[in-house]
Amino acid sequence: MDSSKMKEILERMKANRPKFPKRAIVTAGMPYGNKELHYGHVCGMFVYADFFARFLKDKLGKENVIFVSGTDCYGSPALETYRKRKAEGYDKSIFDMVLEYNKKHVETLKKYEIGLDHFEGSAIGESAEMHKKVSEEIFDKLYENGTLSKLSTYQFYDTTAKCFLNGRQVVGKCPIDGCKSEKGYADECDLGHQYTPEELIDPVSTISGTKPELRKIENWYFNLQNYTELLKGWIEKLEKETPTRDFVTKEIKEFLKKPEIYIKKDFMAEFEKLAPSLPKFTQIEDKSKASFVIEFESLSDREKACEILSGKAAASWEKSEVAPEDKVEPISAGAIRYRTGKTLVPFRLSGNIDWGVPVPEKEGLGDLTFYVWPESLWAPISFSRTFMKKKGMADDEWKNWWCSKDAKVYQVLGEDNIYFYGPAQHAMWLATQDGEPVVDAPEGKLQISQLIVNKHSLFMGNKASSSGSIKPPMANELLDHYTHEQLRAHFLALNVGNTSSSFNPKVYNPDADPNEVDPVVKDGNLLTNVYNRTLRTLFYTWQKDFDSEIPYGEIDEEVLLECEMSTVKFEKCMMENKFHMCMYELDSFLRNINKYWTKNFVQDDKTQEEKCIINTLHYAKVAMVMLHSVAPTSIENLADYLGVSEDVFTWDRVNEPIYNFFENKEHHKPKFIEARFDFFKKHPSQFEAVSE
Repeated sequence: MDSSKMKEILERMKANRPKFPKRAIVTAGMPYGNKELHYGHVCGMFVYADFFARFLKDKLGKENVIFVSGTDCYGSPALETYRKRKAEGYDKSIFDMVLEYNKKHVETLKKYEIGLDHFEGSAIGESAEMHKKVSEEIFDKLYENGTLSKLSTYQFYDTTAKCFLNGRQVVGKCPIDGCKSEKGYADECDLGHQYTPEELIDPVSTISGTKPELRKIENWYFNLQNYTELLKGWIEKLEKETPTRDFVTKEIKEFLKKPEIYIKKDFMAEFEKLAPSLPKFTQIEDKSKASFVIEFESLSDREKACEILSGKAAASWEKSEVAPEDKVEPISAGAIRYRTGKTLVPFRLSGNIDWGVPVPEKEGLGDLTFYVWPESLWAPISFSRTFMKKKGMADDEWKNWWCSKDAKVYQVLGEDNIYFYGPAQHAMWLATQDGEPVVDAPEGKLQISQLIVNKHSLFMGNKASSSGSIKPPMANELLDHYTHEQLRAHFLALNVGNTSSSFNPKVYNPDADPNEVDPVVKDGNLLTNVYNRTLRTLFYTWQKDFDSEIPYGEIDEEVLLECEMSTVKFEKCMMENKFHMCMYELDSFLRNINKYWTKNFVQDDKTQEEKCIINTLHYAKVAMVMLHSVAPTSIENLADYLGVSEDVFTWDRVNEPIYNFFENKEHHKPKFIEARFDFFKKHPSQFEAVSE
């Protein structure tokens, strides 16, 4: 392609470049404080957040980007793990337990070069006090704005163990129609679907193994269902103005439907007998499906219908310490079997477990702690404020990041958490506005975040989870077989932004063909083979033929244009959160460098050698900047060997000649490298495999 045509294409590409904020917060979903990090935590989430945060720091300046996360210390997962460990002889406090896991989280993230600016925990260090303060501020604001309700709801009670059960101490089947989760807990399943405890099918106490009762308790709830119309406007804004992935908006829209109940057609006769006693509904039938749908105008109407359909009956209370009106039986075996559809329900803010952040006392309702999900949604604000406090910034500086139209918050998470970080979080953000809330939040109020949601990373083609039947490998275990750079490159190349991609490491596959290349090693070869070969060739050539001095001269126009086109593509893919396409662009770009050298290098022709080095070095310099987010330490080590200044990674200067970053443009000598020197190393086990 001639240069005039390339210029024309480049100008069109540059006209569609994304807009950048002045400042950015990047968050990664918080790992629970009851386990070490498995590969999905690190490679399926943190690597993507780190990749994006590092790019933004090169683009906006390090001082204008903050990357935060932390251990999720509270909630029933930590309590349940602590209960089991205590039974096994653990003699420390629950705080000690989550602190131990937090330290392990920090160690693992460092091994993978996850460059967090702040990582503590919701109950740890200075973040703990800040988190209590932020939790109180948000609760008070929601209460002041009239968005909270004090509701009497049901909680499971184990009559054998004589105690109320937290969320993870009850296991049953999710009642949401079409749900394929392995476990349904008290009011959410392991895929993140929300429902009321009364709807859980076949509940069993994990403490006693018996069927628990439901007893009435009082808690604070956020009136999430009142924000349906505003959230529809939010979705429209996401679809028109942001690169939010299609499956995310589709999933959120499911929750914005009217309340529905799905009933199998096998129960049609029984349903028709009860239909006259149900609240007003619309019946929807599809001949191709085994179920029919009844749709209600309000959530309360659906709840009344559920009570009638489930055939709930009063239990025998003679030996009970609680009045009959405060208890209810779970769904009885002889009732009409049904599943509820996704819809917005009141979002529980408080609970009665001791291990949690205290809820401010209001209207005589005290001794409550925050339910873990809402407080984990605003925990990144707590972490941001803690980081700023440690840096000596003003108390209200956080608003310039979370509440400013000049800033943007990017939240990286897994698809299981769409409900919480989607409608639940953003409705609460809207509810903190004074007066009538609007989707386009005014300056000084919490702004809409950009959700970067990844699909599941399947392990050997199957969904793996710590609580499921198929266990994922631990993140640290993978480092016994691969370098962290190989793993980073491999996962960034997976298309988890659109589909549930499978992680198929050869070392975990007993049926692997010994002649096939390990997919992790293959993607890592982009660094260890392709780019490494280019760099070695350059260094060895100027060391041998130019007295270790880099030739100085003009870069060919076609080379400059080709590099700029590639960086514009890379930048666009990055800001559209198409991280696998960033790696695809890098793959093509790096392989083309070697092709260029092979085609243009002429041995013993100094003039041609010099021209080939000048052009190839420019390619390599541009690649170095693009790869800075993939393999930061090795790339910075390369920059040190080349003898360039740190501002070489400034994204707005990515296409400048490398000479602009030398102290002496015309007589610059990089460091000397020995034979078989590697800028990017393979794992020692891979060399052993080759020698065998």
